[in-house]
Amino acid sequence: MQFTDFTKLDLSRVPSPCFVVDEVAIERNLAILQQVANASGAKILAALKAFSMWHFGDKTSQYLSGTCASGLHEARLGQEFYPGEVHVFSAAYSQSDIEELLTFADHIVFNSCNQWQRFQVQIQQAKQLRPQLQFGLRINPEHSEGAVAIYDPCAPGSRLGITLDQLDESMLEGISGLHFHTLCEQAFEPLSRTLDAVETKFGHLLAQMQWINFGGGHHITAPGYNIDGLVERIRQFSEKYQVQVYLEPGEAIAIGSGVLVCEVLDLTFNQLNQAILDTSATCHMPDTLEMPYRPDIIGAGDAQEYAYTYRLGGLTCLAGDVINDYSFQAPLTVGQRLIFSDMAHYTMVKTSTFNGTKLPALAVWNSTTDQLKLIKTFDYHDFKNRLS
Repeated sequence: MQFTDFTKLDLSRVPSPCFVVDEVAIERNLAILQQVANASGAKILAALKAFSMWHFGDKTSQYLSGTCASGLHEARLGQEFYPGEVHVFSAAYSQSDIEELLTFADHIVFNSCNQWQRFQVQIQQAKQLRPQLQFGLRINPEHSEGAVAIYDPCAPGSRLGITLDQLDESMLEGISGLHFHTLCEQAFEPLSRTLDAVETKFGHLLAQMQWINFGGGHHITAPGYNIDGLVERIRQFSEKYQVQVYLEPGEAIAIGSGVLVCEVLDLTFNQLNQAILDTSATCHMPDTLEMPYRPDIIGAGDAQEYAYTYRLGGLTCLAGDVINDYSFQAPLTVGQRLIFSDMAHYTMVKTSTFNGTKLPALAVWNSTTDQLKLIKTFDYHDFKNRLS
């Protein structure tokens, strides 16, 4: 999925490897999300776990209500660079983390009744200083919509969310909202079915709540998403239970907005043509191995679709650092640049320096004006400073 024609970008203007994000596409996505919020009455938060390029913090805050975080460091990033509400959920909090979060977060969501009770002394002290603090519990409606087990928060035995049989309803005093999350880059219909399950199992609690968070995974900005259906369902839900609805999409902010530019370092042969790149599935796009999925390359086809097929691999020592097999209309050459599509969300947030591999640079491009800004480059010191 790519909304921007990145073939118009002169690749010699960026180092390799490099994530390039089109600010025009980001603003397009943000504008759609703002339209949904205005039409439905929902508040929409930017999920930093998917896209935390804080260069866009001020721009994001012009369209959305704030950020949601998965822990202390993301929450601090939201507070520092994204004006607006700061929401946080974690599978578990340490005492030091919760003490700091209580000083600035607006909503803190707990994954268990145990954690909610464990920190009551700190919570009550914080409420004295910040009475606007809100607390929630993450519920698990035991309704799976995900096709890939590793990304299914409602899979049997999941550690995420409280199932109805584990929810101690005597502990709800001080809880003002519920949170659930079941989706992964999905359309409206899976959300609608999830809401049916939530209402069936937890509907009796909603009258006690001030807000409910529908979580993330909503592909709202993707072509063909049923925005009218989403808006109507939010309106109905809000009116029925008199709650403020929150959504926290991450990928919807960045889909179709960014690419990963890389370079061919070497060409070899072992039963088939091999191309070694200066990027890495292991270090720079781990979801291609974890999900797994096959990222698109602009101008390339499936294996054997065009005349020249290559297995593209990374530069690390891991034997499985293989991206996939691709075909091209002309032979690859050493030094040639390739462009992996749709690499802004859930990619740059997962990069690592395994093998001392250099992190990709970060650049922002304006596809309308052709203005390019090299935001950040990385070197040996970034690798060294993570170690001791």
